[in-house]
Formats: sequence, C-alpha cells, structure tokens
Amino acid sequence: MRFRWHLVILGLLVAVLACQTPARAADAAFTQFIASLWPEARAAGVSRQTFERETRGLEPDYKLPDLILPGRPTTGAPTQAEFVRAPADYVKEASIARLAETGRRLMQTYRPALDRIERQFGVPATMVLAIWGRETDFGRSSDRHDALQVVATQAYVGRRKDQYRKEFSLALKLLDQGAVTRQEFRSSWAGATGLTQFLPSEYFQHGVDLDGDGRIDIWHSVPDALASAAKQLADKGWQPGVRWAYEVRAPAHVDCTMGVPEVQQPVGTWLGAGFAPVRGPTLSATEQAQPASLLQPEGIYGPSFLTTKNYFVIKEYNFSDLYVLFVGHLSDRMLNPEPFATPWSTSAPLKTASVEAMQRQLTRLGLYHDKIDGKAGMLTRAAVGAYQKSAGLKLDCWPSEPVLQSLSAAR
Repeated sequence: MRFRWHLVILGLLVAVLACQTPARAADAAFTQFIASLWPEARAAGVSRQTFERETRGLEPDYKLPDLILPGRPTTGAPTQAEFVRAPADYVKEASIARLAETGRRLMQTYRPALDRIERQFGVPATMVLAIWGRETDFGRSSDRHDALQVVATQAYVGRRKDQYRKEFSLALKLLDQGAVTRQEFRSSWAGATGLTQFLPSEYFQHGVDLDGDGRIDIWHSVPDALASAAKQLADKGWQPGVRWAYEVRAPAHVDCTMGVPEVQQPVGTWLGAGFAPVRGPTLSATEQAQPASLLQPEGIYGPSFLTTKNYFVIKEYNFSDLYVLFVGHLSDRMLNPEPFATPWSTSAPLKTASVEAMQRQLTRLGLYHDKIDGKAGMLTRAAVGAYQKSAGLKLDCWPSEPVLQSLSAAR
C-alpha cells in the first residue's frame, strides 16, 4: 500500500513538472531574448552594470493586453476603453464635471507654472490640466505595472515589437541616469509612465525641467509633467489661439461619409453648407478661415464637431477620438460649465470581433483601406456609410448589427 502511494505521489510530481516545463522553456527564451538586447541598450548609453542589475530575474507578464502568444487569442483591443465603450459611457458627464471642478482649483494652485507654459509653448493651461486629469485623475490613480517588465514583454511578444525594443533600451536609460527609481517606475499596460503618461522615448523627446531643479521629473513635479505635455503638443504642431473643435448642429440629410480627415474645408464653408455652432458668439473671420474636418463619433446620432488641426495634434497623444473628445471637452468645461449641447445616443457599439468582421467585408468590397483592428474609427464609419449608400440602406455611418448582417449576405 505504501509503495502504491509513493507511485501516486511520484506521478503527481511528474505531472506538475510537465505542466511547468513549457512555461520554464518560454521564460528561458525570454531571458535569452533580453540578453540579446544588450548591444542596443549599450548604444542608447546604458551601462553594463545597470543592464545586469535591472534585467536580473526579469520575467515576462503574459497577462498584458496587445500580445501575440502562440496558441492563444491575440490580446489587446477588448481592454481599451477608448475603443469599445459607448461614447456616453466614456465621456461620462459625472466624470467630466468632477474633473473640471478639480481642474479649476488646480489652475489657481499652479497658476505661475501654467502661465509660463502658455507663454513658452502656446498651449492653454486648461488643455494640459485636462490631459493630466484624463491620464491619471490628477495623480490620484496609480499605475499598476512594473514599467521595465511591460516594455520588455511588449518587445518580446507584443504587436509592436520593434517600437518596444527601443522603449526597453530607453527605459533602462531612465534608470541608468537616475531619473526615476525602479520602485517608482510604474506604468500603464502599454508602458506609459508619470503624471501625464509618457513612454520613455517621449520623455527624452519632450521632457521639460520647468521647476528648475536640474532634472526632468514627470512622476512627482507637476510643473515638469504639465510642461512636458505642452511641449509634446507643441512639437507635434499645436497652433496657438486655435480651438480644438467646434460643436455644431448638422443639417438634415447630412452626408456622414464626409466625416474623414481627408475632407477638409474652411469652417466658414461648413457653416455655409448648413452646419451651425451650438453656442457662443458668431465666429470671427479668422475662425471661419480655419480648415476643419467633420467628426460624427456616433454617425448621424449624437453630437457633431468641426475639428481643427489641434484636434489631430491631441490625437497624436492618444489615437482614440473619444480620448480627444474627453480631453477637449474637459478643457472647455474648466472655463464653461455647459455640457455638450447634443446628447449622446443610447446605441451600443458592436463587439470588437464583429467590427473586425465588418472591416474584412468592407475591405473585400473595396470600401475600406485601413487595418483590421476592430475599432469603429473615422475610416470605418465612413466605409460603413459608403456601403449603406451602395446597398440602399439608411445612411447613418454607424456600425450596427443590421449592417453586418447585410454585409454578410452580400457575399
């Protein structure tokens, strides 16, 4: 009997070890991969001592989004709120109102620094405060991930490996220079860190020492973090004195397929075509001369906007239209308490897999020419509208289940 139990225990141990072997093999491959990055880190200016210290015992985090793991579904888009939540749920009025109230208080607290930022970079104080509020709730929300582990994992099995190889070397450079300690070097799942969420490369490109203490500290110094955000916007082409967007009422029977960046005309031309600003004084001649594109985040449902160059500059900070709307509207609300004039609709977005299926069908028909990513962005909505026109469906430029069913039947 005792011998039989020994065999049972031995069998269990073998089974456990067998289950662990692939993970150990994968981790060994990861360790080998990290070691192979030393030449790139050295070229970036990282010392061998720092490389060895910070990579010793480093392990991948396979729970992160945006990874491509053999034998498992691609992770990523389903966890990105900007791309899967309904606009009314993302640009939530309660959140905007709360953050705007805090932003107004902080505007007074950091007035001297904000005045310097506006003079030096031409970016409004409310805009950099809005970015800080959206990114980290004015520093109240803490990043959950080890930043070095994140960029290492993304470089190993992420969808954007080449980008993250560079971010990994620059993350080590941050640690090598003492810009931040490993303990405080926390990030989002994508490796963005600090009060205003910079990738390591963005820190070196756009970081500013506004408080004059001899170091760029985007983790603890609010002036440095806000000035760095402003410089990033300025470096990407921010135009001083230009609004980010104008909310407008669209005319009846609007052709929503025009809602793409390529269709650009002066604000005054849009107004002449029946688009009307929802509030405020008559737009000046200078404002009417500004080039703008139409944005209808829910197709013909919900608010409509005429977006300027600065809208697309914010979009380079975060590619999501809903992110830009959140930040732009929050910036406005720090000076004006009025919400969007047109409410969001109650329509729910399709699941990521359904949008991907729709994009594939639209690509097959030659109506969509962008990547298959499951995100209902401007180009996807315009392609949906083009299909609706060709199929004699109601033109609303909104990816819905009836449109998907029609596309599937049109094979």
